[in-house]
Amino acid sequence: MSTTICQVMGFIVSSLGVAGCMVSTAMDMWSTQDLYDNPVTAVFQYQGLWRSCVRQSSGFTECRPYFTILGLPAMFQAVRALMIVGIVLGILGLLVCIFALKCVRIGSMEDSAKANMTLTSGIMFIVAGLCAITGVSVFANMLVTNFWMSTANMYQGMQNVQNRYTFGSALFVGWVAGGLALVGGIMMCLACRGLIPEESRYKAVSYNASGRNISYRTGPYKVGSGYEPETKSRKGAGYEEAARSEDGRRSYPSKCDYV
Repeated sequence: MSTTICQVMGFIVSSLGVAGCMVSTAMDMWSTQDLYDNPVTAVFQYQGLWRSCVRQSSGFTECRPYFTILGLPAMFQAVRALMIVGIVLGILGLLVCIFALKCVRIGSMEDSAKANMTLTSGIMFIVAGLCAITGVSVFANMLVTNFWMSTANMYQGMQNVQNRYTFGSALFVGWVAGGLALVGGIMMCLACRGLIPEESRYKAVSYNASGRNISYRTGPYKVGSGYEPETKSRKGAGYEEAARSEDGRRSYPSKCDYV
């Protein structure tokens, strides 16, 4: 029962993590304009992995996708790749995990096969969570570097060089989603350990039972009783032969005749 609960909980937590990774990748607020020095502005800018948006004070929002791939920074493209790999591995892990659940019976699938599938899905979830956390952390590092560079330029008198950007809501969603996928993968691996001992216990019982059968069969063979009739017959024949003498008289056997 505990194995089933661990599997189901791992599946649910991992599903939430994969869904969060998809939402985080699709969100546009990976970086938002810092309004610390200028809280009142007519234009608010924010950027995502796929497009950049501008929101005006009137409420009108205009988004422009990135029409280039090679023109983007290498680290930016690496973040895209990590998030996509995490989503793909998470989806594959969910498909494998559905068939690996102990409460789902498909044909005559044994527990050993379910244990292998559970371990595979757990590893996929762990890798997906690590990819999401790594991608979000790399993007956050880029933001921190650009923020302090922009701050240094502002203190040098170049205030209109470029805008400063800070963490967006998509980063926090990505961190939480990667953590959930990681925890769900660990729970699936623990559930795999609960499935393996059942097969080993079954083999141990069959081996001990065969050993008891062998000892039971050899018992009657050791205590043999086939020699007793022959001994009695020999004693009886010697007794009859010794009882008669040459002159026809009946004599009693001596102690040597019984040996």
